[in-house]
Amino acid sequence: MASAAVVFVSATVATITASGIVAPLAAALDSVHTALMVLAVGAGSLFLSHVNDAGFWIVMEYFGMSVGQTLRTWSIMETVISVIAVMAVLFLGVVL
Repeated sequence: MASAAVVFVSATVATITASGIVAPLAAALDSVHTALMVLAVGAGSLFLSHVNDAGFWIVMEYFGMSVGQTLRTWSIMETVISVIAVMAVLFLGVVL
């Protein structure tokens, strides 16, 4: 039986990797749907920011928080932003 591994990377790496994967798909889309794809990639890159992400450390140091506090605040906020953004993109994809 194959096991699934979850790999956490920084938002920058996630954006670049996802962009490279979906670039061939974007060539066949109109400009509106290409823009929605870009927004979806950006939204997905924010999901669950944690210790591998430079933004996590910047926020932690700037606000003087512990790792635990940053996980409970910054990471949760980034995840909420990501989910709301993906829902908005999906909605716009249906409407437009």
